[in-house]
This record gives sequence, structure tokens and C-alpha cells, in this order.
Amino acid sequence: MQRILSAHLSTRTGTTVRIAGWVHRRRLLKSVAFLIVRDATGLTQVVVTDPDVRAAVTALPEETVVEVVGTVTANGTAPAGVELTHPTVRPLGPPAVPPPFDLYRPTLTATLPTQLDHAPVALRHPTRAAALRIAAAAVAGFRATLDARDFVEVHTPKVVATSTESGANVFALDWFGRPAYLAQSPQFYKQLMVGVFERVYEVGPVFRAEPHDTVRHLAQYTSLDVELGFVEDHRDVMAVLRDTLAGMLTEVARRAGGAVAALGLTLPDVPVEIPAVHFTEALRIAGAPADEPDLAPAHERALGEWARATHGSDFLFVTGYPMAKRPFYTHPDPARPAYSNGFDLLFRGLELVTGGQRLHRHADYLAALAARGEPVEPYAGYVDAFRHGMPPHGGFAIGLERFVARLVGAANVREVTAFPRDLHRLTP
Repeated sequence: MQRILSAHLSTRTGTTVRIAGWVHRRRLLKSVAFLIVRDATGLTQVVVTDPDVRAAVTALPEETVVEVVGTVTANGTAPAGVELTHPTVRPLGPPAVPPPFDLYRPTLTATLPTQLDHAPVALRHPTRAAALRIAAAAVAGFRATLDARDFVEVHTPKVVATSTESGANVFALDWFGRPAYLAQSPQFYKQLMVGVFERVYEVGPVFRAEPHDTVRHLAQYTSLDVELGFVEDHRDVMAVLRDTLAGMLTEVARRAGGAVAALGLTLPDVPVEIPAVHFTEALRIAGAPADEPDLAPAHERALGEWARATHGSDFLFVTGYPMAKRPFYTHPDPARPAYSNGFDLLFRGLELVTGGQRLHRHADYLAALAARGEPVEPYAGYVDAFRHGMPPHGGFAIGLERFVARLVGAANVREVTAFPRDLHRLTP
């Protein structure tokens, strides 16, 4: 008999079916027992009246994996409006050791460190699993949106010979006796692939060794990277980013609607044109000093509140960051060379995306490195490609975990990360 998932039982009323999953909860009453079985799609209530079956259920701790064969019977108070009656129950493994928290409760009461220490079972909780489903749907929307616009997915090295940005903290390793590093970003390689496909994207891990111990930073996270050629300036990149976000949220609604509902979320609308302010104006709005070189988290929050109050938008572009705070490959604003053709996108008052137009002339790279006192040699393999003709181009990168955390209202990015890696955590 083919296994049926809980989400499909409502169409099988009156038939005998086989389900399988984990013992989510047992309620042992005097004359009847209720067994709740959890699978990847939801919960199934099993009604047990036979004494022998009841005795078997009594011996099955929560999280034991079982198979149940029974009759699908309508019951408006049961999950999905049906339950299994007249069941037989067979364990598919030994009795489980219960985890140090109750997975059947609506919310996990364990502290976040405890959840992370026991992530393989904590992630089974519907709220933790829902966030991961939303992340998967967002990535599917990212890919689908860009595929429809003739972007090509690429896969770049995660072990590199030099850091993407000078002065940054990197994870060093031994590469057959030579120094190497875990890639902070696919930045150099995705730019080079613009010379091949014109429009490219990548979904992959990046590694940052900055010693941040905050609710918004991870040492390894998933980056959604995009690069496109033949742009006029950074505004073309911003337009693609806007459409990409809209596509991601559309797919979250379509693929992960159940997870969205389970978490009680209202997905944000992406405006047809996301409001944008120049960095200098952003400082004024946030009440920051005019000579501030960057936006602090408090400034970002103030700008998020302003965007919501003034434009009714959860999103806000801040353009024209000072060149001094941008990587050497950033294209300056031709009209104001001290400022960049770069941008950040704030989502509900938190920086979500960094992007902009890049340099595309070989001579400009040599000048930019010289101006920063940087030698060309460590970047030779990258910079040399610009001798062979590269179009004006630009791109952006979205931090997946940060996007999902902001979307679901998580206080800590680790709440939406399956197995986070940070300053303190290398297991599980």
C-alpha cells in the first residue's frame, strides 16, 4: 500500500491508507487514545480504541518513527478535517529518546542556544521548519525570476588565493603548501563571468571572519549574487533587484503559503518603484552628522520608519555611499566623484542588499588600486581580464538568512539558519 502524506488525506475519506511519520504527541485517555503523527506536510490524528493497539501506542515515546494503517474518517475538529480510525500501528525503528524540549507545543520554550545545540531535532518543530521552507521558496523565486530574464546560473570557487576586499578578515587554510582563503564573496568571479554570459547569478555560501557577535551576523551565510552587463549605471541594477525581490516574495506566497500562514505573516508588497534617497539626504533624515561616513544600525532603523511613514514602503534604497566606504572596484558617481554609483537596500530598517555599478576599464582598476596604496599583483588574475574588453556592469548580493529573518520577524538570524556558524559555534 502506497504511503499517503497528511496533506492529501482529505481527499481519501472512507478509504484505508498507510501513513508514516514521527509520534508528535500521545493523549492517553481512559477509553480511547489519540496519536498525533507528524510528517513533512503536517499532522494526522489517529484514534485508538483497540486495547492491544493502545498498549503499543503507550510504549512509543514522542519522536519515535511509526507506520499507521487505518480508515480515513471525517472529523471537523481534527487536522485537515479527517482522522484515522481502526488503526494498526507499527514502529519503524526503536523507541526514540525524547529531545530536551516538547516539539508538540505551539512554540519552542527552550532557549536559542539549547535549540542550536540540538538543531537536528529542534528543526523538526513546525515554526523552525516553516522558516526554512520560506527560505527554500525565496531561493526558488530568485532563480525563476532571473532565469526568465536570461541570466545564467554559475558556480564559482569557494577557495581563493586572495581576499575580495583588502584589509578584511578571512579564513586562511593550507592549499597543498600554499596559502589560500575561504571566499568572502563570488564578486571577482561573477564579474568575470559577465564577460562570458553578460548576465549571471549564483546561490552559494560565503565566509566572513569578522569577529561580529551580533544578532544579524554569521561567519558563513548563503549569498544570492547577481551581476549584469551593459548597464547605464547603478539604477539599472536597482531595477533588476526590485523585480528579483518581487519574484522571490511571489514564490514564497505560492510555494510556502502554509508556512507563511503557520507563522501568521503578512508578506510585504514591493513597490513598482522603491523609494530612493542619496546618502547625504539619508544622514539628514536619520539625524546623523553630515560628515558621518556610514549608516549605523540606529540610522537604518530611523530610515526604515521614515520610508514606512512617508512612502508606505518596507523597502528603501540609499544611494551614493562615499567612495571611501566602498570596495576599490566600485564605480564613482561621475558628477560627484567622492560618492559612488553604489547603493544599499534597507528592508524594514535593516541593510539587506549591497550593490552598485563596477569599474570596467583596466586603467581605472590600476588607478583605483594605486589610490588606495594596494599592489596589483594579488589581484592580477582578476584585473587582467579587464584588458580584454568588459562592458559597463554592476550587481548586488542578498543575504538569504538576513532576508528570511526580517521577513518572519525573527530577533536573531540564527533562528532561521539550520546549522549556524558564528564566532562561537562550529557544531552541530
